[in-house]
Amino acid sequence: QVQLVESGGGLVQAGGSLRLSCAASGSLLNFNTMGWYRQAPGKPRELVATITSGSSTNYADSVKGRFTISRDNAKNTVYLQMTSLKPDDTAVYYCNAITWAVRSYWGQGTQVTVSA
Repeated sequence: QVQLVESGGGLVQAGGSLRLSCAASGSLLNFNTMGWYRQAPGKPRELVATITSGSSTNYADSVKGRFTISRDNAKNTVYLQMTSLKPDDTAVYYCNAITWAVRSYWGQGTQVTVSA
């Protein structure tokens, strides 16, 4: 059973930074793609960023230039470095992992709140 545990969320002022972590229960090499998604109240869950096993990255237009996704295979952890945060970034952030057999797993989410 794959477990993903997010951490690093919190309350920050606009313009500030946070780093989210997603610790996987097994090797990251078990996953084709890992990513971060977010869901704000009353809105659908949306893609924030993804990173493949080969470290190719993809970002939502709204976060390009501000967020950076990375992975540390030795620590079985994926990170999301968020800078220049805006109130519109307020959401619950979820870690996602897709295995080579195309099974998708989700973490429990971590709240990020950006005050104006």
